[in-house]
Amino acid sequence: MGNLGFQEILLIAVVVLVLFGGRKIPEFMKGLGRGIREFNDAKSNVKKELEEGMNEKDKVTTTTTTQP
Repeated sequence: MGNLGFQEILLIAVVVLVLFGGRKIPEFMKGLGRGIREFNDAKSNVKKELEEGMNEKDKVTTTTTTQP
């Protein structure tokens, strides 16, 4: 699936240009960029929450094992 050559990419670009026209492509790309940005923000938030949870778990485990 990831083996797209130059000809395939060019064909896809021509089809998109024909279907959407030159005026709609910048709007489409702006929306795509916004969607990618939101996805990356959500991904980083989930990663941060998981790391905080793991750190909190480690603190609780360390605290309970070091108390006499």
